[in-house]
Amino acid sequence: MPRRIHSQHLPNAHRLNAKVISGGQPDGESAFAELKKLGVKTVISVDGARPEVALARKYGLRYVHLPHGYDGIPDARAMDLAKAVRDLPGPIYIHCHHGKHRSPAAAVVACVAVGMLEPRQAVDFLRLAGTSEKHRGLYESAERAQRLESSLLDALDADFPESAQLPPLAESMVAIEHVHDHLTILAKAGWRPTADHPDLKPAHEALLLREHFTELLRTEAVMAQPDEFRRMIHDSAAAARELETVLEAGDQGRSWMPRAQAAFERITAHCTTCHTRFRDVPLSEKQP
Repeated sequence: MPRRIHSQHLPNAHRLNAKVISGGQPDGESAFAELKKLGVKTVISVDGARPEVALARKYGLRYVHLPHGYDGIPDARAMDLAKAVRDLPGPIYIHCHHGKHRSPAAAVVACVAVGMLEPRQAVDFLRLAGTSEKHRGLYESAERAQRLESSLLDALDADFPESAQLPPLAESMVAIEHVHDHLTILAKAGWRPTADHPDLKPAHEALLLREHFTELLRTEAVMAQPDEFRRMIHDSAAAARELETVLEAGDQGRSWMPRAQAAFERITAHCTTCHTRFRDVPLSEKQP
């Protein structure tokens, strides 16, 4: 049965079976050393961020980049994942950013497809891993996962790149998510660097977020989005500018911290709304 792995450096790690482990992004030397200690031979990222290929090689690991979204796993990507799980050296560590949503879904879809997991176990594993039910597309992919004929995978000419090229809009959203994570840490610490993350400077992180939103607004990809999407990006950029200004001023005045928190909450609210309206809509509802 799938079970939690207690790990210091691999977020939300769970072993599905003897060959497949699902978890969060390995970050730094310690995480890759732990993967090697677990016997892992292949690392599959389903996250949009560029994999740490050089660091993986240093520890004798092969990286494969097969990203997918929160809206579900397309059939073609599901077949790529299944062939990778079946044919590449194991144990295999499948990860996304936090290890709670996309990687558990990818792991169960691949394992069911090659007979390493019973279909009835797929949704149960997502719940064990903490996959949010707001990601309806991921649950839909798990519910629909089924065993594939070996001949289909034999005939598949799969490409297993170390680092896949993402559309510019997707790359920008990945960058925004990572900076937002940093700001979440700083917000919980009263907008000051923490012992665990001394390199994170509040005003600088706010600057990075503002620049990401500003650059997005200049792209053709955003201009082609619905009005509601563009309005949220505009307002998020303005809120990030407000956050940056407040954090640069620091302790000047009693109201700086509530103002910083309010600006950040405004950005977070837009992210949540945007995810619900655009990112998390299942693939089945997007198709004609």
